[in-house]
Amino acid sequence: MSLRLYALDGCPWCEKVSDALDDAGIEYEAEWVDALHSDRDAVKRVSGQRGVPVLVVEERGVTMAESANILEYVERTLA
Repeated sequence: MSLRLYALDGCPWCEKVSDALDDAGIEYEAEWVDALHSDRDAVKRVSGQRGVPVLVVEERGVTMAESANILEYVERTLA
């Protein structure tokens, strides 16, 4: 399964999601985004908004934002 996490270096919510994926032993690719909100075009293309974190699970057709939603998804579905 291919997972991609769009994240910003130093973002505490992104770190929580990354830690949860690591703790669950889930492999993923991190896509580090620009600190300037207006320069996050890659995030906008996949999720329709520019906030991070965003998790994309292509095989399942899942794209989600908001760290709380992602953490719940990781715990209930992926772990």
